[in-house]
Amino acid sequence: MTEPRFTVETAKVLAEVAHNRQKDKLKRPYREHVLAVGDALADFDEDIQIAGYLHDIAEDTPITRQALLDMGVSERALAIIERVTRRFHDDPDDYDAGIRYVAEDHDATLVKIADNAHNSLPERVQALAEKWPDKPPVTRYADARPVLYSAVPREEIQQILERINPYLLAELDENVPE
Repeated sequence: MTEPRFTVETAKVLAEVAHNRQKDKLKRPYREHVLAVGDALADFDEDIQIAGYLHDIAEDTPITRQALLDMGVSERALAIIERVTRRFHDDPDDYDAGIRYVAEDHDATLVKIADNAHNSLPERVQALAEKWPDKPPVTRYADARPVLYSAVPREEIQQILERINPYLLAELDENVPE
């Protein structure tokens, strides 16, 4: 008898459960973010989609690498998750170095583009600016995009942005030639 395979649908359920009680900076359910990132990767293979749904699991929950392996998450999906998880970087506080590290891997870059795009939705950026008027809106996401965009084919970026943040398509057109 073969063991059940860890599927995209399983990843989606795990992401919902693992992040169920968490809130983002705007006090919105955090699971909405991880589900949006996973959904944005629907045009890519299962491992990339699974990594999208689980991209914050190692950062924000007590679920371990071994637990994910025991559940049947593939080594490839785990490698993507680990690459996009800041606490596994050489210097977790150096955001720019982390982005360059992510951009060394095609699959991790796709997940990070989806994550970045969701965090850059206009209503989210505006709400953060209104909540903290003394702090300028975060620009690190905008600064990261050229590095991420240069690491993968334009068509793949476009597929992700069309699903998660079409507002960034104009920026893509301005900065990444067809």
